[in-house]
Amino acid sequence: MIRHVRTGLMTASILALSSGAAFADYDLNILHINDLHSRIESINKFDSTCSAEEEGKNECFGGVARLKALIDQKRQELSGKNVLLLNAGDNFQGSLFFTTYKGLAEAEFLNLMKFDAMTVGNHEFDESEDGLAGFLDKIAFPVVTANVLPSHKSKIGDRIKPSIVLEVGGQKVGIVGAVANDTPELSSPGPDILIGDDVATTTAAVEELKKQGVDKIIALTHVGYPRDLAAIAKIPDVDVVVGGHSHSLLSNTDAKAEGPYPTMVDNPGGYKVPVVQAASYTKYLGDLVVTFDDKGVVKAAKGDPILVDSSVKPDEAVLARVAELGKPIEELRNKIIAKTEAPIDGKRENCRAKECEMGSLVADAMLDRVKGQGVTIAITNGGGLRASIDGGDVSMGEVITVLPFQNTVATFQIKGDGIRAALENGLSKLEEPGGRFPQVAGMKYSFDKSKPVGSRVVSVEVKEGEGYVALDPAKTYSLVTNNYMRNGGDGYAVFKEKGENAYDYGPGLETVLADYLAAHQPFKPYTDGRITEVASAAGAATAEPVAEAKPAADATATQPAATSGATTAAASGPQKHVIAKGDTLWDLAKSFYGDGALWAKISDANGKPAPRHLHVGTELEIPAK
Repeated sequence: MIRHVRTGLMTASILALSSGAAFADYDLNILHINDLHSRIESINKFDSTCSAEEEGKNECFGGVARLKALIDQKRQELSGKNVLLLNAGDNFQGSLFFTTYKGLAEAEFLNLMKFDAMTVGNHEFDESEDGLAGFLDKIAFPVVTANVLPSHKSKIGDRIKPSIVLEVGGQKVGIVGAVANDTPELSSPGPDILIGDDVATTTAAVEELKKQGVDKIIALTHVGYPRDLAAIAKIPDVDVVVGGHSHSLLSNTDAKAEGPYPTMVDNPGGYKVPVVQAASYTKYLGDLVVTFDDKGVVKAAKGDPILVDSSVKPDEAVLARVAELGKPIEELRNKIIAKTEAPIDGKRENCRAKECEMGSLVADAMLDRVKGQGVTIAITNGGGLRASIDGGDVSMGEVITVLPFQNTVATFQIKGDGIRAALENGLSKLEEPGGRFPQVAGMKYSFDKSKPVGSRVVSVEVKEGEGYVALDPAKTYSLVTNNYMRNGGDGYAVFKEKGENAYDYGPGLETVLADYLAAHQPFKPYTDGRITEVASAAGAATAEPVAEAKPAADATATQPAATSGATTAAASGPQKHVIAKGDTLWDLAKSFYGDGALWAKISDANGKPAPRHLHVGTELEIPAK
């Protein structure tokens, strides 16, 4: 049983009991999700709404009815044990349910699952604070996000706390929340909500919990896996990190995983911090077991995300409620607007890192819509593309799932140097990868991700007639984008500050895409080389397969130390290392320096290759420690 204890209101007797008693090892089971993104119904392999035919073939995943059933099943299995159910944010945006109900449907189903705590994600602010306030009115569980700082005028009031203390199995567990620092760029918190620094506010909240005698502290974050590893897990006295935002699948069995589940991080306090995340879209339920000693120090952590596939029988009552809520949007969803010869790839990992089929399609559709106005270039953000479309008939529901944000076409004029600056911004978060990655039409560009942020663009050419010419930094061009980017969203401040003659009120992007597909059916998906990556010196030495991180079968707080021989060798002078399958920069730094956190030293010496995508056979310089 879990009992809420308000921060700052614990009695002296409770404090005395917690500090004076000695406990045996304490196991805490943490079930968790992140980035639900309004996937109320089940999804197919393209992350779009699953059809009745696909359901009949057992090809569907997730959906709130399956997720609720699996959570109930796990709670039954863990009856009598210490269990928490946590939500790492971004429940909003991504389907017609959010478009129709503005977060109230998500709130209803999350209440049925009985979450113990949630942090907000950046998309919780997509309808400004009005949408979040309505969601907070309806939910029946606490929300903790230390760096959400509302003013006295905010409609949110004091309903988002920095932290909360839960009593689980007779012991106090503190939960501190954080959302991405760039939320004002990614979404629309409005003028009455400040987003503070994630590390500073989380650190302050953790210190407050420690003062109250809480020695088991979970950081529930929506900042992304890289940020969790580099910063959150290293905050003093943080014991566990349950994250979201980057949609990262961590697993010990899936070869495509970004890292092991959990990923153990060295905290400066001399202990290991397990970091977990469970992909997105209700496809996985995170399942972590953490063992604490009697002083609240993590001794071991193990688990793996559970795939919410067709083997999980959906909750019938939830299915019925989903169907009821879906009636008003069924006609719109089922309207067939076009046909496509093959699936159109809109996968997140592709559209945020390189030219993708959906990016080329949407950019071409935008440019086609306004070509009569003299517009010659389109730029749109890869993060605005939220799903793929499967082959065959294309419904309006699928189109809206791809483009759920109700953005409009925006046109303006800007000089060539502003376009180049915009592309540099779009390439500034390739390591995450960030949603600002620029998909384009009417132009082509190349980039080198090994270069420092701000100097990654290698070449830019714009279309003139049937050919391409170099971008003229002094020339004024007419562009089309979406109203979100035109107003500075996703870091595109240059559009807002240097754009002229702007008009943000064109037709909705979903209408533009639907009309373009209807006019070009059957549509044949394509990429045509408009975006190319220039191989860095370190990565060009081989064309062999990418080396993948090999997750550990069971991560614990007692991992073996780096070998002293390698550490001594690195300390004595520069070394060479030929990349083998399974190598990561973190592992190499741990081997050569005794500290994985020094991976950036190796990265800097080798042109900053992607740390978890090293090319087998490439020789690396290992500088002296």
